[in-house]
Amino acid sequence: MATDTDKVFKALADQTRRYLLDRLHERNGQTLGELCAHLDMARQSVTQHVAVLEAANLISSVRRGRERLHYLNPVPLHEIQERWIDKFETPRLRALSDLKRRAEEPDMADRPTFVYVTYIESTPEKVWHALTDADLSAEYWGHSNVSDWQAGSTWEHRRTDGSGVADVVGTVLETVPPKRLVITFGEPSQVTFDIEPYGQIVRLTVTHENLATQADYDAISAGWPAVLANLKSLLETGHVLPQAPWEMHEELRTAQMAANDPQ
Repeated sequence: MATDTDKVFKALADQTRRYLLDRLHERNGQTLGELCAHLDMARQSVTQHVAVLEAANLISSVRRGRERLHYLNPVPLHEIQERWIDKFETPRLRALSDLKRRAEEPDMADRPTFVYVTYIESTPEKVWHALTDADLSAEYWGHSNVSDWQAGSTWEHRRTDGSGVADVVGTVLETVPPKRLVITFGEPSQVTFDIEPYGQIVRLTVTHENLATQADYDAISAGWPAVLANLKSLLETGHVLPQAPWEMHEELRTAQMAANDPQ
């Protein structure tokens, strides 16, 4: 049985699929028609390539009205980089990567968007409750999400150490229990939670848009998978993971919280 890593390597082995990833890297959130535009092959063939990339979790799709938009998911690539590259040549490769990025991307025309999809053995109602309940969110997130969750209301991402400090403050933009929640996540970014029944389980799609900088994108690319892994464990087993997964990126979390510490 193929592992997740096997699926990623299989997906990357094909030139057309690498091309599709490049197109999404250049401009995230494209329809199938847009992805087909520069490929000399039948739409059905492109659909099959997209399905392989989705099976490897390298891209995710989100429905917006009558369109389905496709987004690059960098998490599996990041995991391969950590497993197969970073431990061998971390300092030199990162320096070269930074130099290359500065040379090729002097000006980011579009603010990046992060999309993450996970499947949870639960119900939409329980997932909604976990996202919006202050006590429950404190268990798996390390912060309490506090609000009345009405459109136009303020929400706060408060520390659980009794200090009352909110590391994120935003506004509830849209609330459709138990299907959809849209909030601003500080300024100017926005997070959408789409909760969909998927047979006997739930498909949870988190879309984080309008990120101000590449550094913000890098931080949430590490943060969301950690938070959602803990949420999945809590809902499926009744307890969170034995080690907080965001501890793998403790330096990012510490830096973000330090910015809000009382002076």
